[in-house]
Amino acid sequence: MTLRVHDLAHARSGDKGNTSNVAVMAYDEAAWAHIHKHLTTERVMAAFAHLAEGPVTRYEVPKLRALNFVIEKALAGGVTRSLRLDPHGKTFSALMLCIELPDD
Repeated sequence: MTLRVHDLAHARSGDKGNTSNVAVMAYDEAAWAHIHKHLTTERVMAAFAHLAEGPVTRYEVPKLRALNFVIEKALAGGVTRSLRLDPHGKTFSALMLCIELPDD
């Protein structure tokens, strides 16, 4: 069975200019331990490489069992400049939830 982020957490995304922000919140302590260990900036950048130039910065919020990823140069210039169907990057949370993780 393939383990994906959506098996362990939910996510929400937003934007600020050409930067996307995706928060990932674990369902429980075991899920938190797993995403904390395996959902790295490198893994996130690899998943978003076709959309973003990066870099990706990860912020940890342990009391909320959450990781917040800031993905720079991700929105084709931002809402007022982008010709993408999703200039706000709201679907980025769905892409984050599809990232495969090691099952250990």
